[in-house]
Amino acid sequence: MPQDQSAVALCTDMWNLVDINISKKDREILRNLAVKVAELAARPVEEEKKKLWYKLNALEPTRPVIFCDPENGWNEIITDDQMQCQGELAQKWEMTLRKEIFWGASMGDDRVIEPYFNVAYVAHNSGWGMEEKKIKVEAEGSYRWEAPLKDFKDMDKLHFPEITVDYERTQKLFDLAKEVFGDILMVRLKGVWWWTLGMTWTLVNLRGLEQIMWDMYDYPRELHQLMAFLRDGHLHMLDFLEENGLLSLNNDGTYVGSGGFGWTRELPQEDFCGQVRTRDMWGFAESQETSQVSPEMFAEFIFPYQLPILERFGLNCYGCCEALNKRWDVVKKAPRLRRVSVSPWADLKDMAEKLGSDYVFSMKPNPAYLAVEKIDVDFIRSSLRGAFKITRNCRVEVIMKDNHTIGHNPENVIKWCRIAREEAENI
Repeated sequence: MPQDQSAVALCTDMWNLVDINISKKDREILRNLAVKVAELAARPVEEEKKKLWYKLNALEPTRPVIFCDPENGWNEIITDDQMQCQGELAQKWEMTLRKEIFWGASMGDDRVIEPYFNVAYVAHNSGWGMEEKKIKVEAEGSYRWEAPLKDFKDMDKLHFPEITVDYERTQKLFDLAKEVFGDILMVRLKGVWWWTLGMTWTLVNLRGLEQIMWDMYDYPRELHQLMAFLRDGHLHMLDFLEENGLLSLNNDGTYVGSGGFGWTRELPQEDFCGQVRTRDMWGFAESQETSQVSPEMFAEFIFPYQLPILERFGLNCYGCCEALNKRWDVVKKAPRLRRVSVSPWADLKDMAEKLGSDYVFSMKPNPAYLAVEKIDVDFIRSSLRGAFKITRNCRVEVIMKDNHTIGHNPENVIKWCRIAREEAENI
């Protein structure tokens, strides 16, 4: 899953922001960066990359499409000493722009640089009524948590999440962005309200990872009740967002699923009249938290509750880090399924046979390859060459993500992208 949401700008990021102002000096810094983004976006190659994504998502033959998101590794690419802005908001916008510039000027993947600056809604999500307590040794890295729902008898303390939108602060942010960038980049209000709708992330936070596995044997009825509650809560959220005109189309350069972008001409629906509905969008579910659960248990306790959510969307993505070849017979029942994750733990050959040219084969190389001071270029090249041979009849995207570190060496992602592009173009 995205570690720092670098490709997923969620709408709650600015809720606790105190000062919605940008100094004259910070404006000058941001405008200079925006000019560089606009110059990169104007290159003819960006249109060529966009065509690749359109073809891939339409399941047309094309070379493998490459995308790299360093995620937590961004902190090793854009370091504190590079940052120039002083204000809190200006620093957030500076980081966004610097990532775009690195993607466009240095990364070398197929991500499209666009002449836009997106502003998210300022909003607050009330949560489910119970929240896990995270216990960390350091600010970043691993943690454990205390699950709050220790007894199913306490389920009456749960409630559906309620979203509160601060329209005044949202408008102020939007107007400020137009003041700063409006003559350089097109400023858009774009709502991205979730990364996954798979629910099991919420489930294990509430109940505990090991505990839900016991629950499947010891408390099956109660677990079904909890999953039904989570399903209905997610549907309630989607109803609210749709009815209040808070959804945004993701048929463009929006990150969808667990990797890849939404470029498609199949969305929105033909009867679209301006207000976005879930059926005009890509949907996404996964259940990486239940990777060690049997296909039979997954089919009983998880997928039936994801299905009504996926039914609402025009196209769907499924999967993240779980090995889907073990549960493909269940997952393939997802409606309008188009993009399927093939994690480092999946059987590549088996998934190639299962997906063929009927789905986007979203290949996820192991991020550990980049978590070293100096990458093994020969190993990476031979690994990709072998994978492309296996998937030669598939519709492939290669997604490098889930990086907790890139060995404190930005050249690692640059070299990986170069090798991946070279091998993709030589098939």
